[in-house]
Amino acid sequence: MAMLEVPVLVVGAGPVGATIANLLGVYGVRTLVVDRSPQILDYPRAVGLDDEAMRTFQAAGLADAMLRDMIQNVPMRMVSATGECFAEILPSTQEFGWFRRNLFSQPLGERVLRQGLQRFEHVELRLGQELVGLRQDDHGVDAVLRLDDGDTQLVRAKYLLAADGGRSTVRDLLQVPYDGKTHPRKWVVIECDNDPLDAPYTALHCDPHRPYVCLRLPYGLRRWEFMLYPGEDGEQMLQPDKVRELLSRHVPDPSALNVIRARVYTHNSRVARRFVSHRVCLAGDAAHITPPWIGQGLNAGLRDAFNLAWKVAWILDGRLDARVLESYQLERHTHAKAMIELADLFGAVLSITQPATAWLRDRLLLALRHVPALRDYVLQMKFKPMPRFTEGVVLNASGPRADRVGRMFIQPRVECEDGRVLRLDDVLGPGFALLTWQRELVSGGPPALRQRLAALDAQVVTATRGRSVQSMRLKAAPPPDVRLIEDYENALHFWFQRAGADWVLLRPDRYVAALGTADELPLCIEAFCHAFAPPAATAVPEAVTQPLKDPACTPT
Repeated sequence: MAMLEVPVLVVGAGPVGATIANLLGVYGVRTLVVDRSPQILDYPRAVGLDDEAMRTFQAAGLADAMLRDMIQNVPMRMVSATGECFAEILPSTQEFGWFRRNLFSQPLGERVLRQGLQRFEHVELRLGQELVGLRQDDHGVDAVLRLDDGDTQLVRAKYLLAADGGRSTVRDLLQVPYDGKTHPRKWVVIECDNDPLDAPYTALHCDPHRPYVCLRLPYGLRRWEFMLYPGEDGEQMLQPDKVRELLSRHVPDPSALNVIRARVYTHNSRVARRFVSHRVCLAGDAAHITPPWIGQGLNAGLRDAFNLAWKVAWILDGRLDARVLESYQLERHTHAKAMIELADLFGAVLSITQPATAWLRDRLLLALRHVPALRDYVLQMKFKPMPRFTEGVVLNASGPRADRVGRMFIQPRVECEDGRVLRLDDVLGPGFALLTWQRELVSGGPPALRQRLAALDAQVVTATRGRSVQSMRLKAAPPPDVRLIEDYENALHFWFQRAGADWVLLRPDRYVAALGTADELPLCIEAFCHAFAPPAATAVPEAVTQPLKDPACTPT
């Protein structure tokens, strides 16, 4: 077989694989993407995207393109057996720059993501090619692809990233256990066009007669998801007469609906025991699969994509040590399990079929509406587990600042030197960023500090209060190689004030890698590079290679 050599092979061109490839394209990594299907699957699949997902698409340069086919800021309601709304979820926060609940149609979103790959000459998408074998050594991965004409192709890659779904061939070839359970009840999903209902929200109907979900999608689509009972044959329930029967209690004339998609699904709650196997990584449904009740299945996969893509890119570029790849397991595995547990809880609440138990559930949840703290907890979606890394590519701080490290940083709008108002990430760029507050700490700092930041390819940005004396002084004498921004929404001011910090080091995925006061900056950046950069990149003059004694800078 002729051999093709590439730095990265992505297996699976669904939304997670295509997002990984788009991010690698932004980072300049030559990438081959393959998918066994010759076309996008036109099935009713994921519909919800959260603020973290939108931030990921923003990093890939595709947020605006994705928004064209989306409905933003959509509420979710949980409805009792008698039709009362006992909980509404509509978060007002945009702390990460986007609304927290947005709806889309996955086939449309996948088209946008695949079209995005066409921007990059160094990224190639090949459809109708299936991975059938792999082996790896200390230097790379050999993958055997079966082409659409039955021939085979050998690909040699530095890293293989598998986003090939819940029935992952890569996971099977690696013999990685897929721990968890398959739920006994099946669900039939029905989509029609020319939406017959005036219900611009997602509703989880906790009806013990037959629990179901009803939601509005873009372009006049409406989806229903009905639970099937034991003995009900899934394929039989997809017959036109059965579909009309299912819909008869919910629309005036089900025979007038134009059903465009209908499919039976079995829900699973599973997590791969390992996400990283030497030079092969699992992402998305290949790594974990969750029931749909909180809309976090695809969102969890997109978190995988962002976490994984920048690490592989920086490793290939020689800026991070290859051992950093193991942090993908540390940072993503526990959180993926937490999301599945939350989805299982929602599903258990929704799926009660005993009338007496359903009545008790409804009475309890209706009573909780009158407790302001609990109502706000639900309304603002504070129950959603937010990732927090205490292990991985973070430099743990001591004292009251410790809780800020390993969390996603806020994304307010900021004002640039030329007067433009942008989201923060669009100013920081695609890589690491050192964001300082009210003080420029780098230009006059030690040469070793600038060397370390350059080795990380970190952009330096100084933020000041809007229209302040400090901003006028810095604008009058701008420091070299430092971008200046003003705190347009007064959000950075409160973040730094509460953190008690003068600077924050942000990873490409916008998690806080380190933070501290001005006098801690050189030592902390030094510690970070010694912990995570390859040895060749940490060689510095003898004068600065001293033991680190600052307890505020502790690599994990």
